[in-house]
Amino acid sequence: MSRVGLTPERLAQAGAELADEIGFDAVTVSEVARRFDVKVASLYSHVKNSQDLRTRIALLALEELADRGATALAGRAGKDALAALANVYRDYAREHPGRYDAARLKLDPESAAASAGGRHSRMTRAILRGYDLAEPDQTHAVRLLGSVFHGYVSLESAGGFSHSAPDPQESWERILDALDALLRNWPADQQG
Repeated sequence: MSRVGLTPERLAQAGAELADEIGFDAVTVSEVARRFDVKVASLYSHVKNSQDLRTRIALLALEELADRGATALAGRAGKDALAALANVYRDYAREHPGRYDAARLKLDPESAAASAGGRHSRMTRAILRGYDLAEPDQTHAVRLLGSVFHGYVSLESAGGFSHSAPDPQESWERILDALDALLRNWPADQQG
């Protein structure tokens, strides 16, 4: 076992690479063991089971996405920041489809609290400071942006836009323009 250098981190990395190749749903401890040409039992000293492996892949993907987002947002504000973060998610999904799916895995509360998920929320909220939204509207806007970014990326990844005009890139740019306009003109709360 030591000759292949197995560690939980190395297994998560291999699982992430495998997810990009065969799909996140197909990643199991058995598949990763085949990649290292070792017996499945030799992995259980590093991961508890396939769910533990899948959680580790999700945490890795969330961290990679957060790192990319932080880099993309540096020095940007307003629509530039909005587009930068949106493009991070879209580009990551294109480059790493399995990892992108992993990043959306529902995590147990303890894993979620220790994940980079909070960084994603803070980055989105940082963008929204440029639009001067207070709570609870800021939370509504975070949910809206997440829904649009992830919804569009999921539909595009599934081929939902590949058979009709206009080009998906043109739609993406128009959607970002529309989101920017909406955030600058956020509707007033009508409950008061």
